[in-house]
Amino acid sequence: MLFRIRHRGGKRSGRATRSRSFTVVLGLAAAIGAAMSLGGARAFSLSREAATARLTYTRVLKGSTPEYLSIRIDSTGEGVYEGRNLNDPADFRPLKLSPATTRRLFDLTHALDDFRNIDLESHRKVADLGLKTLTYEQGGEKHQAQFNYSVRREAVELAELFEKIAAVEQHIVALEYESKYDHLSLPRELLQIQIDLNNKVLADPQLMVPTLDAIARNPRFLHIAQARAQNLLERLQDSN
Repeated sequence: MLFRIRHRGGKRSGRATRSRSFTVVLGLAAAIGAAMSLGGARAFSLSREAATARLTYTRVLKGSTPEYLSIRIDSTGEGVYEGRNLNDPADFRPLKLSPATTRRLFDLTHALDDFRNIDLESHRKVADLGLKTLTYEQGGEKHQAQFNYSVRREAVELAELFEKIAAVEQHIVALEYESKYDHLSLPRELLQIQIDLNNKVLADPQLMVPTLDAIARNPRFLHIAQARAQNLLERLQDSN
């Protein structure tokens, strides 16, 4: 009987040892897996950060509206807009551009070699059209070019595209202000948007949809303002 008791105790000890060893192995495997997962996540995050490019356009022209204009966009289309007088405090507005517009901005930038060692100024005697600064950033690199007037087609188109984006943001700012404080001015602003659409001087006008929809649905506004806002909504939906 004593032999049997000792024999059983040996089996229990062996099983317990194997169980503890198996638990340790599982723990080590879990720890290694977690470390690899964390390392992979960090590597992915660093890779994504390195792959994300940022493009910034600023234009400074005293006496214009606005005097200071800045649009910063990354390669995902996310960005911020700022338009103000030079003496006013900074006021950033988030924006999200369409894939097509974002792609065009970066295609034009790449055509200019991401502004590496490039002179975009024409060096001609022309009027002050505003100092334009283009900046490209990716990873640890940063390249910049400035001009008042350029003869490079890509630079001109790039600046014009940024100005068209800014025009949309300026309309949104005006509509938001007039919706709160000056209802009588809404019809005139909405008419100007129609004219700008006809003249093709707006890029990504779909950014105005939420503001236009709020005007079209609000019975506090003049009927003509609601009707023009609804007409613009239908026009933008048809263009999509």
